[in-house]
Amino acid sequence: MTGLPRDVTRWLQSLELTVQPMNVRRDFSSGYHVAEMFCRYYPRDFEMHAYSKGTSFSAKQDNWNKIRRTVQKLHLHLTEKLVYGTMHCKPGVAELLVQQVYTVLTKQRPRTAQTPELDFSDQKYQQLLPPVARSTATAAVKSNLRKTEIMALPDTLTNARRAQAIICKQLQDKTAARTPTDRAGRANVAKSRLKQMTGKHQSRDEQHLSELCLQSPLSGAVVSYKTIKVNQPARRLPQSC
Repeated sequence: MTGLPRDVTRWLQSLELTVQPMNVRRDFSSGYHVAEMFCRYYPRDFEMHAYSKGTSFSAKQDNWNKIRRTVQKLHLHLTEKLVYGTMHCKPGVAELLVQQVYTVLTKQRPRTAQTPELDFSDQKYQQLLPPVARSTATAAVKSNLRKTEIMALPDTLTNARRAQAIICKQLQDKTAARTPTDRAGRANVAKSRLKQMTGKHQSRDEQHLSELCLQSPLSGAVVSYKTIKVNQPARRLPQSC
């Protein structure tokens, strides 16, 4: 069970759950094992026969709704965003929820507790990768907008806004990752290509015009252009009678 402090792992093993969780994100998403953890301390309030071991989204929703109601009745507290992220298998959320349950039931804090951050995207992981290996816009939407989230709120406009926000964030991170050195290198490459295309013999005015056209003002991308001269025949004015 990677991602959990050692004392929390030992505590989970001492509870003797029906199935020892191996994959924290997957095994705790249904809520059944969370209900088992509470059942060890409140057996009368958490009756395990009322919870489903199924992995369908409807079974997950039913389990978590029962856990919410019982926890509220016992005047205990679970962060709703942690519950939401665990149910939808957001990366790193189930570990934080298990630590919170540990604190609620044992009245102790883990020795190496993680700082609860409520941004459950894969942004930190993407920042560890080089720019060329980071996710595309399509992969970013697939990673950060789960299928179960769409099933929970099947509103087309809301989900479109979610996807748009993810794409905008991905483009911002991609632009910020480009250092001035990278931009200068791309400009030099574009200049060399432009020189090969237009020839080595250019006037000063043509060179200045070419350098101005290298940088696109809209996207910041380096674009190369070729100056084309067109010789038009001189028009003769009609002679007056």
